[in-house]
Amino acid sequence: MRNIKKLHKAEYRPIGDLKTWSPLPTRDLQMIDPFIFLNHHGPQEYPPNNNGLPFGPHPHRGMETVTFILDGDITHKDTGGHNSVIEAGGVQWMTAGKGLLHAEVSSEEFKKEGGPLEILQLWVNLPKRLKMTEPHYRGLQKDQISVWKNENGSVSAQVVSGNFKGIRGAFDTPTSVDLSLVHFDKDSEIQLEIPKSDNIFFYVIRGKLEVNEIEVPELHLAEFSRNSEILNIIANENSILLLGHAEPFDEKVVFGGPFVMNSEEEIQQAYEDYKAGKMGSW
Repeated sequence: MRNIKKLHKAEYRPIGDLKTWSPLPTRDLQMIDPFIFLNHHGPQEYPPNNNGLPFGPHPHRGMETVTFILDGDITHKDTGGHNSVIEAGGVQWMTAGKGLLHAEVSSEEFKKEGGPLEILQLWVNLPKRLKMTEPHYRGLQKDQISVWKNENGSVSAQVVSGNFKGIRGAFDTPTSVDLSLVHFDKDSEIQLEIPKSDNIFFYVIRGKLEVNEIEVPELHLAEFSRNSEILNIIANENSILLLGHAEPFDEKVVFGGPFVMNSEEEIQQAYEDYKAGKMGSW
């Protein structure tokens, strides 16, 4: 079985009145190549006549954002001409590539009516050869996303990209990244085989899972070695897991706010291009 090197508890980093937990990056863990950032917003209840999500227009370059809407909704708009409202259970995948501006805010209906909100945004790096690719966006509602279930339905997976036990993901992506949102009933279990060459992203959103005989509580990210292909997962409670895996790029990574590149010079160029309007204007 694959060994767990360390468990990392998400750090609480609220954004205004938005509850936010961040397991990556932290002081102890910079990245799990190519997974570089995760914000877990909520769960929380918004009252009627609220201001909604605070993520107004901002730029990105050199990476991808994958957004999971567990509760509430997101209105997405970007300078590539994309505009959508994705509701609970849906997923957005945006390849920033050479750069664009986007906004992720709540719908007018959510701001008026309020309600529960829980959203995760994962950043996936792009390799050097794709840093300046053309931007792309796609948003899918819950019923448009592939689902795998075990025989008695106690474990189900929304297959976002790659494949999960033979079910192909709903999104075609520029790199080989497998991502699924896995739901477990209490006392259910599953065995997975993940290539030893892949890094694993294993974040327990809710509940408590035992993986390879190690308990991983909610709001914890498990960091694995690459000694085996086997994951045995048992749910001690009703649980939700964000599971990803991919071969690492093994390239230098330089962060510059919303830009993720391979050198400081490329970060500086990104800021210059943004200020010059080369990523579009709002």
